[in-house]
Amino acid sequence: MIVQNMMQKNVVTIHENETIGTALKLMLESDIRNLPVIDNNGSLLGLITDREIKDASPSIFHQNEHPEDFEKPVSSIMKPAAFTAHPLDIAEELSTIFSEHNISCIPVLEEKKLAGLVTEREMLHAFIQLTGTHQPGSHLEVAVPNEAGQLAKVASVLKDFHLNISSVLVYPSHNEKEKIIVFRVGTMNPLPVIEHLIENGYEVKWPPVPGEQHEK
Repeated sequence: MIVQNMMQKNVVTIHENETIGTALKLMLESDIRNLPVIDNNGSLLGLITDREIKDASPSIFHQNEHPEDFEKPVSSIMKPAAFTAHPLDIAEELSTIFSEHNISCIPVLEEKKLAGLVTEREMLHAFIQLTGTHQPGSHLEVAVPNEAGQLAKVASVLKDFHLNISSVLVYPSHNEKEKIIVFRVGTMNPLPVIEHLIENGYEVKWPPVPGEQHEK
């Protein structure tokens, strides 16, 4: 999946000369936590998150004493974007950035202008689509030797059932000599498929079959 197919395109933004009070109002009305700051040309200058707003706002016990704090320009509290993406970047690669750097959003730039925004919400939605869990079906985990060509072999067994495969993922096993292939298949009753896989010599890690012992 590429970034332009999962990013927010109609992004709420604020101009660098607008006030902190305006930014707070925008974030509350739009129910957002991230507000890109742009110049007159639409180029990204920085970001304001709910954290910056909270730090810059007076205490709730002293709001009436310091109304001028809300009149400061957002440029005084914005932070530079630690990371940016391009619309044609691979969306899955952004998940590593979110995980390793504990950030809440990544602006998407095209020719230095803001083209979109990817937040944790978009990443979660992309994960749901990539795993196929938004469609009815069953989750199968099959252990195979850790060597080339195994996906095609398992798929050839599954084709006997004429099932729609909505997603395929591969992750390492605790056993270095094997890997786990995860299928999302279009059936609510996977038992015949599991039995067929076992008959063909495969170990199905999940779901467990009555009478069979499987290590997760």
